[in-house]
This record gives sequence, structure tokens and C-alpha cells, in this order.
Amino acid sequence: MATLNTHYLKLKAGYLFPEIARRVRVFTEANPEAAARMIRCGIGDVTEPLPLAARKAMHEAVDEMGTPEGFHGYGPEQGYEFLRSAIAKHDYRDRGLEMADDEIFISDGSKCDGGNILDIFGKGNRIAVMDPVYTVYVDTNVMAGHTGEANEDGSYEGISYLECTAENGFVPEIPTERVDIIYLCFPNNPTGAVASRDQLTAWVEYARKHGSILLYDAAYEAFISDPAVPHSIYEIPGSRECAIEFRSFSKNGGFTGTRCAFTVVPKSVMALALEGESRPLHPLWHRRFTTKFNGVSYLTQRGAAALYTEQGRAEVSGLIAGYMHNAEILREAVAACGLQVYGGVNAPYIWVKGPPGATSWEIFDRMLNEVNIVVTPGSGFGRAGEGYFRISAFNSREKALEAASRIRAMVW
Repeated sequence: MATLNTHYLKLKAGYLFPEIARRVRVFTEANPEAAARMIRCGIGDVTEPLPLAARKAMHEAVDEMGTPEGFHGYGPEQGYEFLRSAIAKHDYRDRGLEMADDEIFISDGSKCDGGNILDIFGKGNRIAVMDPVYTVYVDTNVMAGHTGEANEDGSYEGISYLECTAENGFVPEIPTERVDIIYLCFPNNPTGAVASRDQLTAWVEYARKHGSILLYDAAYEAFISDPAVPHSIYEIPGSRECAIEFRSFSKNGGFTGTRCAFTVVPKSVMALALEGESRPLHPLWHRRFTTKFNGVSYLTQRGAAALYTEQGRAEVSGLIAGYMHNAEILREAVAACGLQVYGGVNAPYIWVKGPPGATSWEIFDRMLNEVNIVVTPGSGFGRAGEGYFRISAFNSREKALEAASRIRAMVW
């Protein structure tokens, strides 16, 4: 009989967002009249239409594909040159950062890349994650066999959890123990926190000293408004020797349903082979990419490239400004209730400390039942998230205002 990957059996519960969907479904089935007034501030999905520049480019690409001369079949797995060069230029070289076009890998999502990157790393690495944490980082390491069994509190043996609290500004301290692969996410999901240049410099120095690799999730960098906050890990000297960066068009360009992202693997990032020799990760990721992936569609990549045009950049800025205004509205509503609120300034997520003694899922159920608002329970992101909840600013202005009104009316 065929055998299965028993590491999947270690996973404690369903992925966070399906569990939220299940609870919402049970509630709406029992209260059908509430479905029409439901406001979803939970999952970080965008709500506004694709920018016109992207839509026009994709329409033109469809017409192009309808001609013998313009038809495109299999494209380059790493991505078309027109998109990779636009990314390298606008996101990096125009900001004074070294970047070669072929260090960019176009994919269908940074969530996918964050899990798939584990294919090129060995089994003996010590993994470190922020806590609270985007759950994909943990679950994919469990699936890959990089952890031990789960503890009763949901944590896993073999993972180093870097606690993020209000006291440290939700930016973890440098570990005292040696870790090999470190997941950092800034602006952070779920807390909305950002890391300063000095804080990131300390992480790069740690990684270089210990031969560690930083997996830097910068999916929300476009929402940074503070000019002092780095947009990329590569703004830190020495980071090209120790960091891989993930970015996405999902939130800034509204591509959650269109699917396009990219990962940066500098050719100077090295790791040890079994024989003790340092080898570059770039050719390994390139081989993995070209073997297991046929590339993002030509139509989608044309749409993504259009986001770098003058019109596209203006429209993206408008989308970001709209969502961040929602964040301001929601932040003010929560603060008016006397609750401690974090984030929502350089990120589209508001991180809220609930009333004393209330668990994250109790707060979730209260908001769902009392005011028909879906939020995300903080405990779903890890032990350090218990007692907190996350509010997403991805919504229409009308719904953000209505959600704020309902939140203000709650008796906390």
C-alpha cells in the first residue's frame, strides 16, 4: 500500500481562514437575515476593481494572443523579461539598490513562494518565526518535516518562536540561540508593525555572523508612508549575502484574484552543502522553478507590468490611499472604545488588544453575533496573539464607515 506524508498529520487544526469561514457559514445559516449586513474585515482580500492600466494591458494582450504573430504559448518559467526588468528598475535600481533582472522570479503568489522556497533547503535547519506569525510559514515547515510534534498550545517542537509584544513594538529581539532560517515580515501581517533601519541592520548582522538566511516577506511594502522605514531588506548593507525577499501584486495592484508576485534571490546568497562547501542558492531556486512551474500567464504579466507605467503607478497610489484611509477610520473607532490599537499606519492591518480576560475567539464570536463583523482572532496567528484581534482595512469606504459605526456602538 502507498504511504502518505505523515508530517501532515502533525497539523493541529484547519488552516485559520477556513475555520473562520466555517464559523461564519454556521452563523449565517442559522441567521439568514444577518448575511446581507455582514461586513468582512477578516481575511486580507482586496475589494476594489483592478486598475484601468492593468485592465487595458490585459485586454490588449488578449487581442495580441488572438493573432498568429502575437500568440504566446509557454513562456519563460522565470518570467517575461519585460516584467522582470520593470521590477528590477522601479523597485530596486531606481532606489539605488543593486539588482539584476535575472535575480527576479515571477510567480503566482508570495504565499506559494514562501512555502516552495523550502524545497532548496536541507532538513537540519533550525527555523525561527515571529509570534504572532502568518500561519503559512509554520504550516509549510510542518508539512516539509522541519518540525517535531505539536504542543498543546499549538506551537511545534523544533521551531524557535520570536515573541512580538507591545513592549518590543511587535518587532522581535535577536535570538540568543543560533537559528538557520528566519522568517521576517514587515510591514507585518498580522500586527501592522514595521521595523526600523537599525532593527533590520541588527538582523542582517546576525544572519551574516551565523550563516543564517533571512526570508523577508515584503508583500505590504507599498503601504509604507514613513520615509524612514525601509521598503526592502536590500536597503541594508550586507543583505544581498543573506536575504531572500518576497513581494506581491495582490494588495497594491488588486491582484488577489489575478495572481502575480515575485521572489528575489540574489546570486550572492550562499548556503552550505553537505560536504561543507558554500554554494549559491540562485541556481537551485532557478532549477526548482523551471522544473516545477510553467510560469505565470502572458496576460497576467502584461497586466502586472502596466502597474509600473505612469498611469498604473498613479492608480496604485490611489488604491493604497483609499485602503489606508479606511485604516485610519477603523483605528479611530477602535481607539474611541478605549481599546489598545496598533498598526494601521504603514500597513493595512489594525491589531487590537481585546478587553481584559477575553480570548481572541470570544471576541471573534461577539463581533460576529452582535454587530455582524468578521475579524481575525489573534490567537490564530500564534500564542503571542492570544487576546488580540486583527481588523483588515481592505473594504469599500461605505463598509469601512459602517463597520466603524458598529464598533463604536459595542459595549466593550
